[in-house]
Amino acid sequence: MSGSKKTVFVVLAFFSIYVIWGSTYLLNKIAVTELPPFMLAAMRFVSAGLLIFILCKFLRIPIAISKTQLKNTIIAGFLFLTFGNGVVVWALKYVDTGLAALEISAQPLVVLVLMLIFQGKKIQSMSMVGVFLGVIGIYLLVSQKQILSQENSVLGMVMIFLCMVSWGYGSLFVGKADLPKNYFVNTGYQMFTGGILLGIASLVFQESWSLPSEWSQKVQLSMVLLIVFGSIVAFTSFNYLLRMVSPEKVATSTYVNPIIALLLGWYFLEERITTQSIIAAAVLLTGVYFINTKKKMTLFSRFSSKSNSA
Repeated sequence: MSGSKKTVFVVLAFFSIYVIWGSTYLLNKIAVTELPPFMLAAMRFVSAGLLIFILCKFLRIPIAISKTQLKNTIIAGFLFLTFGNGVVVWALKYVDTGLAALEISAQPLVVLVLMLIFQGKKIQSMSMVGVFLGVIGIYLLVSQKQILSQENSVLGMVMIFLCMVSWGYGSLFVGKADLPKNYFVNTGYQMFTGGILLGIASLVFQESWSLPSEWSQKVQLSMVLLIVFGSIVAFTSFNYLLRMVSPEKVATSTYVNPIIALLLGWYFLEERITTQSIIAAAVLLTGVYFINTKKKMTLFSRFSSKSNSA
């Protein structure tokens, strides 16, 4: 594949994780109002994984992998999907979509700190400003009356933060681990194994399972969109980007995700957008900007140079 084609794929992949993932908060919120969270996530990811394997069969893409690669896909599936996503879906029972997305917008901050801890990467002065602003932004977000007064909302926000840690560590792990070379196959194994683990969690928590024929039409549509676009398209793009660019750059999707989630939650679910939420969003996203500003101006030129040297 030529360098120019790889650059196009990188841009399209970023569009996918920016826009599609921003809409998954709304889709999950709609579905979790009727379905148990772990059952919902399990069915979504197992279905997506199986569909990927079927597509690989038709496209004649080999799905055989080594034992080490299988072990690593299970670890990645747990970090990203079983815990990193499944618990977020649970938290959406108690937290508005926009607030959840805003908290997750601090993901680059978490990735930066994890890179310091596990890789010894030094935090530059501009990034320190970003970390400081990120902490303030999270405080402004969580300290709102609408959160403090809602049952289990604080617990939901805490669990979302732990999901961010899981997702951040998963990003570092995937960047170094021996995984299937084909991004589609890699996504399929992570989806399938992560979904199986979510199914086990659902049984442990004694959730009530139901058939899709028993769901409302809006939940059925949400699940289809989550499987096809939120899982297969966006997560494949995510895995592709983790091998093409640095984890901090992949985490910049949090610039756009919360804005889309806020607007969709406000429009479709009539969720309130408070002044404090807007201020928290501005502070958080400014912090993310400072974390990534050092190389921001050369981002797309670096995509090209990476592609040409790959």
